[in-house]
Amino acid sequence: MMECVLARWHPGIGDPTWQGWATVLVYLGTAILAFHASRTGFPAATRGRERAFWILTLLLLAGLAVNKQLDLQSALTAAGRCMAKVQGWYGQRRLVQMGFLLGLAGLAVIFLAILLRLLRGSWSRSALPVLGLVFVCTFVLMRAVGFHHADRLLGMPVWGLRTNTALEWAGPGLISLGALRVLRLWRP
Repeated sequence: MMECVLARWHPGIGDPTWQGWATVLVYLGTAILAFHASRTGFPAATRGRERAFWILTLLLLAGLAVNKQLDLQSALTAAGRCMAKVQGWYGQRRLVQMGFLLGLAGLAVIFLAILLRLLRGSWSRSALPVLGLVFVCTFVLMRAVGFHHADRLLGMPVWGLRTNTALEWAGPGLISLGALRVLRLWRP
C-alpha cells in the first residue's frame, strides 16, 4: 500500500509559488493573532469557552499552514485510490467520494453547532471569526471535492490573484479581523 501511495505522492513543497508561500504566512499570521486573542481578558462568564475557541482556531490554522506546503490531502487521495484499486471498487469510487464529502459536511455542521453552543453569550466578539471559520471549512470542502471544472474556476485570476488564493485568504482575513477586534486593535 505504501509503495502505491509513494508512487502517486511525494513529500515536498505543495505550492512553491509566491501565492502558496504567502498563504502559509497568512495562516501563520492569523494563528499568531488567535494565540494572542486566546490570552485576552474575556468576561468571567465566557472566559474559558472563548479561550478554548481561540486555541482551537490557532491549532486549525497552524495545521492548515503545514498542510498548505506538505500537500497531505494529496497523500490521502493517493491512499484512497490505491485502496480502491487493491480492493476492487475503483469503478464505484464516485459513490465513496460523495459519501466522504457528505461525512465531512456533516462533521462541519456538527462543528458549527458546537461552536454556536460554545460561544453563546459572546457573539459580539465571536461572530466575525466564526464566519471566517465557516469560510475556511467551506474552502476545504470545495478543495476536497476536486472536480475538474471547479479546479479550472479556482485557477482564474481575481485582482491579480488566483481565485483559489482569494477564497483561501477570505476566511483567515475574517478571523484576523475578529482577533484584532478582541485585542482592541481594530474597530469597525
